[in-house]
Amino acid sequence: MQANLETLDALERRLSVALPTAEIDTEVESRLKRLTRTIKLHGFRPGKVPLKVVAQHYGTQVRQEVLGDVMEKSFGEALRQQNLKVAGYPRFEPMPIADGAAEFHYSVTFEVYPEVRVGDISGVAIERPQLAVSEAEVDRTVEIMRKQRAHYHEVERGARDTDRVTVDYQGTIDGAAFQGSSATDQQVVLGDGRLLPEFEASLAGMKAGQSKAFETRFPDDYHHRDVAGRTARFEVTVKGVAEAHLPEIDAAFAKSLGIEDGDLGRMRAEIRDNLEREVKAKLKTRLRDQVMQALFDATPIDTPKSLLEAEIRNLQAGARQELAARGIRVTDEMPIPIEPFEQQARRRVNLGLILGELVKMHNLFPRPEQVRVLVEEQAQSYERPEEVVKWFYAAPERLRDTESAVLEENVVTWALGVAKVTDKAVTFDELMGKR
Repeated sequence: MQANLETLDALERRLSVALPTAEIDTEVESRLKRLTRTIKLHGFRPGKVPLKVVAQHYGTQVRQEVLGDVMEKSFGEALRQQNLKVAGYPRFEPMPIADGAAEFHYSVTFEVYPEVRVGDISGVAIERPQLAVSEAEVDRTVEIMRKQRAHYHEVERGARDTDRVTVDYQGTIDGAAFQGSSATDQQVVLGDGRLLPEFEASLAGMKAGQSKAFETRFPDDYHHRDVAGRTARFEVTVKGVAEAHLPEIDAAFAKSLGIEDGDLGRMRAEIRDNLEREVKAKLKTRLRDQVMQALFDATPIDTPKSLLEAEIRNLQAGARQELAARGIRVTDEMPIPIEPFEQQARRRVNLGLILGELVKMHNLFPRPEQVRVLVEEQAQSYERPEEVVKWFYAAPERLRDTESAVLEENVVTWALGVAKVTDKAVTFDELMGKR
């Protein structure tokens, strides 16, 4: 085998290979002979089909199979000789074999993984967020749960905050209807923020049977781009106003939350446990994001195009699934632009390469006992934690996400020992994104 390696750019390579056709012909003949022992053709007894007849029927197919196999094998040998690691999928280009030619030529174009030199983050400032769940957070959560279980009574007064208002409305922009411009018997709780603030404010004070016309401007960043930044005129009729009545905090309320004996102390304890788990996860995420950003900023990498394109396709597929989950009909032919995903995809690919190198350098691989602890911790949010743990360990592939999470935790722990870390207290609303 003769192989010549060319460097096309920072990561792209082209390997040109020449193989003796005599070896290929020998392998083709060998496979055809094996076929004669098993092939069934009309007019011949099994095992008695002449080699020439088999070659006429299957020679082209067998030759293509042999060429594919020899290209794959020789390419692997050349990679080992050159000590190269392929990123993504190589592109093979076989050359036609002329009659009587002594050699078969092919080329393969591929990318190699970049050399990753993890940057120095010793001078990076990282803020470790700190928050302890207080009784105030438990009280607020109880109130949220009460509101979720509210029942409503019709009233004759004007609508005010926390009331449920039933309306019909019709909207136009420049005299024309638009997507979502009308609804019948639409129910909205004032103050929930499900409608535009100006729209909700216009409903305040209205009684059942009253109508009103008003204008509302859609925000510039509104999710429906065709109406973003534009002003709509709405005609609204209020069909009913209902006042919220929250359940009492008693044994019946506790039972509605799954506390079988209705004990309020146990109810609050479970709410606190759930909040603490949620807060712990949020604190971890905020800290992890800082570490990942520091590593990303400190470690410039030539991103392999093949890995970038594959990650963009993954993100596009996720976007299609999200649209379908929202009830939007999507097809595989529906074009989804690449640009919105390119930056995120590049960050994911590069961070994957950085973490892979970092884990090898400092032996940060997840240990079985670490994985077990995290599995048991995750299982605590379920009614029967022990069954959840068994489910995870019943199939090794179910542990992959947990192993990845432990690996990231190990990287964060390493980074905190290197970077400049300061503790910073955060509020519950800030941590949860409710400013």
